[in-house]
Amino acid sequence: MIATDLDGTLLRSDGSVSARTAAALAAVAEAGILTVLVTARPPRWLHDLSHVVGAHGIAICGNGAFVYDVVSRAVVEVHTFAPAAVAEVVADLRERLPHITFAAETAVGCFVEESWPNPHEEDADARTMIPLIESLVASQDAGHRIGKLLALAPGDPTDAFLAAVAEVAGEAAVLAYSGAFGLAELNPPGVTKAAGLERWCAERGVAAADVWAFGDMPNDLPMLTWAGRSFAMGNAHPDVLAATTDRCRTNDEDGVATVLEELVEIGC
Repeated sequence: MIATDLDGTLLRSDGSVSARTAAALAAVAEAGILTVLVTARPPRWLHDLSHVVGAHGIAICGNGAFVYDVVSRAVVEVHTFAPAAVAEVVADLRERLPHITFAAETAVGCFVEESWPNPHEEDADARTMIPLIESLVASQDAGHRIGKLLALAPGDPTDAFLAAVAEVAGEAAVLAYSGAFGLAELNPPGVTKAAGLERWCAERGVAAADVWAFGDMPNDLPMLTWAGRSFAMGNAHPDVLAATTDRCRTNDEDGVATVLEELVEIGC
């Protein structure tokens, strides 16, 4: 079974799926090998990739917080913070970093504070603006439960900011970093790419030893270290390069496709 990250891994740097990669994914599917996309992206960012999601139509999103049926555009599984727990994390981070700003991914969409930037130039209807994230945390609507809490501290060096977030959050959240403009990504305890992938595989009778996983950034490490065989992209973060069993070419050199082509050719 093939599990792959998207940005910096399966996708080229311009966000596209190359013709070679699409053909390689089709070839492994024809050979009877399952593939699944496992990404930090929120569900709404998968719609343009429905042609490579696989016949099952499912993607694991938000670093494991959401299981999404890309074809029917329906969230089919969610793993969210307990309201009291995320309220405490937000309060503690606000106290430590008064200039911090928050956004949150939920099963019903994205909520952003008024100070939150828009680097991806999303349309206004893709984001709900709120004065403070605390109002979302206090909501009684089950659809507003937070699967991924996002935090930024404009002007702070990324490494120092992430270290501060890790220290403050402790075991109350899983801190992930996918390389996105100094962004701290916080999931509920136990929610990782590995946990989401493990559940998905168990439902299909696939053991970890039979999984080949591809990734490039620290948020991929739980998945990569869980899988029986792990591939760091040629452009991967040093921590990923140090932790994986194998390496392949960069994302812009169709690294995933080169491995999949060989897999089909040798019939493993």
